Amino acid sequence: MTESTAKLEWEANAREKYQIMITKIPLFHREIAKIVVDKKAESNAKERGSTVIEEPDIVDAFLSEVPKAFYSLMIRLFDEVGFKYKGNT
Repeated sequence: MTESTAKLEWEANAREKYQIMITKIPLFHREIAKIVVDKKAESNAKERGSTVIEEPDIVDAFLSEVPKAFYSLMIRLFDEVGFKYKGNT
């Protein structure tokens, strides 16, 4: 694999929060959210020059990729799982 196609590692605590959050998203939207957020979080980490996906990468991915109609649900879920998002909104 080249550097641009290599999958990045996830910071363990951030990955755990992310996985919990994904399970709380309504089933109908869960898979698409997982696909777009995974891709964007990895892109965010690469843009920072990091080899590890961290919490801010995930939060920014949710904020940029999830439709605004689900914003209040997303904020509630951030609070439930313990994501720090207040500086990102």
